[in-house]
Amino acid sequence: MSLHSWLHNERGEWYVLLQVLLMAMVFVAHRIDAPERHLVEIRLDAPYLLGAVLAIAGVTIALLGVGALGRSLSPYPRPKAEAELHERGVYGIVRHPIYSGIVLWSLGWSVMYLSLATLAAALVLFAFFDIKARREERWLEQKFTGYTAYKQRVRKLIPFVY
Repeated sequence: MSLHSWLHNERGEWYVLLQVLLMAMVFVAHRIDAPERHLVEIRLDAPYLLGAVLAIAGVTIALLGVGALGRSLSPYPRPKAEAELHERGVYGIVRHPIYSGIVLWSLGWSVMYLSLATLAAALVLFAFFDIKARREERWLEQKFTGYTAYKQRVRKLIPFVY
């Protein structure tokens, strides 16, 4: 990795940096409007349990996406030279399961803490992933001849919806 590559965002380095910052924002945003909630807290009320289920489902989906990619996994939106196109398993349900899973985790996190600030951060993260996925897909279309047909069959971020 060269400084030139990083500064010119050749592999999407700036997207990764912004993604880390937005995810951190989701993680701590509840301190704005729910400061009485502790970061590590277990409750048995319905919002907390629903949020925990959503968050766990999101982490699971993201991990399934990571596992399915194997050696093709990269933090950057530009695919690796040796990357393969994955269309089965979780990638047969949604084109960007890692992004979808992270967004679902962040929505669950906002419900767990009953935090509008966290919900707002989660929505910003969703919008960011939509933009990042758009850039990534331009590179994927250049690399894989079958990607355009895959895009027509499988939704981008929300299974069967979007």
